[in-house]
Amino acid sequence: MKFLHTSDWHVGKTLKNRSRHAEQAAVLAEIIDIARDQEVDAVLIAGDLYETAGPSAEAQTLLVQALMALRATGAEVIAIAGNHDHGTTFEAYRPLMRVAGIQLLGQARRVDDGGMVTFTARSTGERVNVAVLPFLSQRYAIKAMQLLSATPAQNAGRYDQQLRDIIDHLKTGFTPGAVNLVMAHLTVTGAAFGGGERQAQSIFEYSVPATVFGAEPHYVALGHLHRRQSLPAPCPVHYCGAPIAVDFGEQDNTSMVLLVEVSPTTPAEVTEIPLTRGRRLRTVYGTFAQLLARADEFGEDYLRVYVSEPGRAGLVEELRTALPNALEIRIDPKFVAATTRSSSAGRMEQQTPQELFDAYCAERTVDDEKVRALFARLHDEVTSADGPGRRPAATASATSRGPGRPRKRQ
Repeated sequence: MKFLHTSDWHVGKTLKNRSRHAEQAAVLAEIIDIARDQEVDAVLIAGDLYETAGPSAEAQTLLVQALMALRATGAEVIAIAGNHDHGTTFEAYRPLMRVAGIQLLGQARRVDDGGMVTFTARSTGERVNVAVLPFLSQRYAIKAMQLLSATPAQNAGRYDQQLRDIIDHLKTGFTPGAVNLVMAHLTVTGAAFGGGERQAQSIFEYSVPATVFGAEPHYVALGHLHRRQSLPAPCPVHYCGAPIAVDFGEQDNTSMVLLVEVSPTTPAEVTEIPLTRGRRLRTVYGTFAQLLARADEFGEDYLRVYVSEPGRAGLVEELRTALPNALEIRIDPKFVAATTRSSSAGRMEQQTPQELFDAYCAERTVDDEKVRALFARLHDEVTSADGPGRRPAATASATSRGPGRPRKRQ
């Protein structure tokens, strides 16, 4: 049988306040096309369908339409909640999704209560068992353990042991002569980060060794880390990575889905299918003139720009006009002197405001006479006798007389 492994869609994600809705729609359409062209038996989506636990209506519409389009290809569609998703909301919509032929799971469940999704592969007639494990924080791992026994689990043992016990329970739903799979959203110890994950929910006590899955699964489909990679383990353990780079830290990742072919008696064969409809993220360096000369080269790529010259008034605005896809513009650190401030308060008190401002500009390598002139003009306005916040002399004299005191004639 054949299935697609994908994860970490992050629908609703923005980048530097730039909406990526159209880009996300194009990439999801590409995944749907692949599922249709490959005539896969199932699509496994291993968590982080949304960017936030409270997605916008626009994001929800896109996601639901994508899930239904995948189901319309004839494939089984199974999706679990990741750490960005709101698992309880997934559970609330689970019955409705099930009517549409989509398995959507937000919380860990017992084998006999949805923890094992079983279907018959349309292409081969083989039985397929998918053990599903949505994201579990350390806080809720103990709560999930209570599903496995009639008595509350003891607040003891490490997170990896708790997940090991849950996975061991889920594997009791595996059957001989079937394709037995695991899908989970978690961090495997020693795996490489993609660059855009939530670090607090990816490291330390949230990591588990790949050995927790044992040797029984034919394939383990993981989500959470955004870089495509496989992990050494007794069975095939794979991250497919995110279908688009969610931040500039992921600009060098290759976006893809994994096509997996496997039978009850043969090892899983994994084929990487690149995704091409997402916009490239690039970090570029150059002087103002050099960057403008390369504008055509950048095309529709989203840019993080480092300017290789000192800052000046209007530089950022001019670059944004010339490079509308520049989402972040900075002065190259090589052109920014280290900030060194005198520890002597007395010395600072002896300097004029203009001298202090000049020193600040020097620290930031801003050498622009227009900026100095603007500061001088603003300083003059706020400190002059008739500047903003200053009362006219007559008003000040009247106020100083106090209430009820007659004006003295000159």
